Amino acid sequence: MAVQVQARFGAWNRNSIGIVRCSSEGEDKVKVKEAVVWSPAKELAAKFERRLLVGIGSASLVALGANFGGITSFLLGLSPLNGRKLKLDVLYPIGGYTRYIDTREGFEFIYPANWVGDQTLLYRAAKKREMELSLDPPPLNLRPRSNVTEPVVAFGPPGSNGELNLSVIVSPVSQDFSIEAFGSPQEVGEAVIRTITGSGQRPDLKGTLIESSLREDPARNAKYYELEFKVESPSFWRHNVCVCCARGGRLFTLNAQAPESAWPGLKSDFYTIADSFNLTS
Repeated sequence: MAVQVQARFGAWNRNSIGIVRCSSEGEDKVKVKEAVVWSPAKELAAKFERRLLVGIGSASLVALGANFGGITSFLLGLSPLNGRKLKLDVLYPIGGYTRYIDTREGFEFIYPANWVGDQTLLYRAAKKREMELSLDPPPLNLRPRSNVTEPVVAFGPPGSNGELNLSVIVSPVSQDFSIEAFGSPQEVGEAVIRTITGSGQRPDLKGTLIESSLREDPARNAKYYELEFKVESPSFWRHNVCVCCARGGRLFTLNAQAPESAWPGLKSDFYTIADSFNLTS
């Protein structure tokens, strides 16, 4: 379970991926052409128009106009909670948060609307998608995949150095893997702390489990272990909120971390992010 994600963040349009990476050391710029990203706009538009006709009548719908953006804005103004339940926050921020849905891995969560995606991960995702769609044979110099598990997605404030970020890691495990087999949330949390600190082998690194809880979703038969802990060393002091869940041979781990000095102002955001993390398949 990675605790820290060192990432460089930049602007990202969720409907297309246009990425430019550059370095002060003179590295070549890398540009990624537009990549197709799943968007529920059309199906949501149809759903909203049907509900709108029932709720406020066809005359009001005509008054609003056929423009989907206008309909969406109107609905969000009436009921932000309903907009979030209908996942409109994929398209428009609701209450200061935007929704991320990963249809490939099968999870979703909301995050602060002013945070942006990690360009490096977006670039790799775009290249991977490009190779999957390409009819050309794969290059002969492909190297075996590293055993190091990296995040499938990460977000953070623009221009940050990675100290404040949110990431999700999806790790392969056995099909019969069950996180409950390792004990209660508190027992799992204590095991995480031991892993981070090297079971006391690193006296300069100290971890403290603050809170642990179980969140259940009977509809999807999913159990989420939610952990809150601190990690201290002579060079840093971080506050983490983590959510773990296993399904179908995969272990999902959402981790949000912040410098301890920034924690009071971010606590509400982190709890909201953790509570919103759900499996979708």
